[in-house]
Amino acid sequence: MRLSRRIAAVAFAILGLAAAPLPAAGQSAGVVIFAAASLKSALDEINAQWQHESGRKAVISYAASPALARQIEQGAPADIFISADLDWMDYVQQRNLIRTDTRSNLLGNRLVLIAPRESRVSLTIGPGIDLARLLGNGRLAMADTSSVPAGRYGKAALERLGVWPSLQQRTAQSENVRAALLLVSRGEAPLGIVYRTDAAADPGVRIVDTFPEAAHPAIVYPLALTAVSRHADAAAVLAYLGSAKARPLWEKQGFIVIGAGRLGSS
Repeated sequence: MRLSRRIAAVAFAILGLAAAPLPAAGQSAGVVIFAAASLKSALDEINAQWQHESGRKAVISYAASPALARQIEQGAPADIFISADLDWMDYVQQRNLIRTDTRSNLLGNRLVLIAPRESRVSLTIGPGIDLARLLGNGRLAMADTSSVPAGRYGKAALERLGVWPSLQQRTAQSENVRAALLLVSRGEAPLGIVYRTDAAADPGVRIVDTFPEAAHPAIVYPLALTAVSRHADAAAVLAYLGSAKARPLWEKQGFIVIGAGRLGSS
């Protein structure tokens, strides 16, 4: 099977496992959250805790940030949007699709190089690292470097380290970071670049090393209510995501809780 087909199959599996069905028009349902795929493990736990405490529910749809932003642009019925970078939140804000007074920075993350659990690869990430040699005949699994935040952060880091020219034809790019993670976990790729929190969520991989923070733009997850949200519980859910009750669950998965802090327009 060609690698491109494997990537498509992995992406399909990710979507099937991660994306929650959206409510039909007029159907009574919980708050609808559109969230970056890398948030799944932690946000599922927080949602379960919210439901237990409040007796109400939230419906979460996970995908890459650009896909979610464009769905919101096309009128998808989301109440809350959580992006994996500032750019895609800026995208919806510039189109007047969010309530800017509710926008804030929620989380931070780190970027890591991963390998399958049984791999013996060892290295220290620094300028000129010879990843091309370590790949052998394989490819470097990454999210789409043209639009998906994890992929763009990864490309920026490889460029800063001076090794992108040797790797740009050696990547296996997928539509979201969880699909890239799965390629490595399944042994379809010998190395991959994902968030630290993704690596923590999959026992089939191990972290080889962490990229220096200075090698890429700061990883920031902003969130906001959408402009079309009318759900009575939306503001309460938004507040709960940044609350002291949610914080331990974010941190358990390896996220850095930034907390409240309104962002201005970019």
